Amino acid sequence: MADTFTRAPPQFARESLDAMRGGRLEELLERHYHEIAHFKDIALDIDWNMYEMADQQGKLRCFSARVGGELIGYVGHIVNANPHYKGSLQAVQDVIFIAPERRGLFMGSRLIAYSDQCLAAEGVQVVYHHTKAAFPMDSILKRNGYELVDTLWAKRLDRR
Repeated sequence: MADTFTRAPPQFARESLDAMRGGRLEELLERHYHEIAHFKDIALDIDWNMYEMADQQGKLRCFSARVGGELIGYVGHIVNANPHYKGSLQAVQDVIFIAPERRGLFMGSRLIAYSDQCLAAEGVQVVYHHTKAAFPMDSILKRNGYELVDTLWAKRLDRR
């Protein structure tokens, strides 16, 4: 893999959910879950119907990072008018991942920059990214012009 990585430049693209699933998406999602899931006792069980419906409604944006045609990373956004600011089209990052062996050379930063450019071209006004506290992406997001605006907390209600 390293030889392909050094010879072939990364390619970034907006792809349909079907095109992404035709590659290594499910394998990468599983690796992603094992690396960063906070509640590992909650099994990964993707609601593909919900994502397919969002894709059909024009609300899902999938962006890929590929090297030599091989899917090595992705970022997915849900795009919609914000219910608090109905005149503002906004994107909320649902998932972002670069395979660990492919990180470096600003791969994540470049994927974010590419997706931002595409989202801006279609009129998205604000993009929100969430990150895991144990796996911060602060430097990548700051490099791409993002500002810290919220903090997200979680509480398990099925535990005492």
